[in-house]
Amino acid sequence: MRIRSLFETGEPVFSFEFFPPKTDEGERKLLDTVRRLKELRPGFVSVTKTGAKPPEKTIEITARIKDELGIEAMAHMTCATAGRGEMDRIFGLIRDARIENVLALRGDPPRDQPFVQPPDGFRFACELVRFLRERRYPFCLGGAAYPEKHPECPTADLDLANLKAKVECGVEFLITQLFYENARYFAFVERARAAGISTPIVPGIMPITNVAQIERIAGLSGAHIPAGLQRDLDAARGDDAAALQIGIAYATEQCRELLRRGAPGIHFYTLNQSPATWAILRALREEHAVH
Repeated sequence: MRIRSLFETGEPVFSFEFFPPKTDEGERKLLDTVRRLKELRPGFVSVTKTGAKPPEKTIEITARIKDELGIEAMAHMTCATAGRGEMDRIFGLIRDARIENVLALRGDPPRDQPFVQPPDGFRFACELVRFLRERRYPFCLGGAAYPEKHPECPTADLDLANLKAKVECGVEFLITQLFYENARYFAFVERARAAGISTPIVPGIMPITNVAQIERIAGLSGAHIPAGLQRDLDAARGDDAAALQIGIAYATEQCRELLRRGAPGIHFYTLNQSPATWAILRALREEHAVH
């Protein structure tokens, strides 16, 4: 099923994001985690492309989730280090695996290195999207959006213009980078709509489970942690159990407001852990916040 069609039902679409584990045992545990989360009726599951694993592993896990577990699945694919010939090969493998949905990303360069466009490669994600459309690949394409602007982009206006170009090239829905202030998401959506972007913009939520970890991730992504939440996290520093409860409570309130005010769904960045996501979505369903 093409993910864009899920957003046409009028019901909130919930999705979970995972990354390929480093070991076979980790992969088994991941599939067990996804199998348990199936009870929460996700619209789809996405699998990232990481530098630690070749793209074939992302394709393999995505196909297994779709075929073995019966959950719609989306493969992330980046083009930061590959030229057109290699990307053509990779997307041929995705097509042959009968994967219908792809999150098309430029991706990050190797750690601590500036981005350098590969020979015969792509500088921006919109170029990758245009390439896929020109090649007539049959995928439903998603793209990334940044409520607080892409860290490499000098201005929010330029970032929005880049996003509009990506949509015009053929992206059918957008998933945001993580954020902890809903006002930033709503302001971003308002600006996007005013700029003529009409595709679904799904908020990306990363429940906090570890203080140091989330501070590092937020710093890399440019996500601002509000002062009140930071005070609570400082009080829980070194106590992962307390941080987990703070993270669950905060993310649950975030999701309640996002859905109440019209967000098309929630995309959970799980970091391959299920307890926080399970608790949040179960609470939302039990409270009849969603149907």
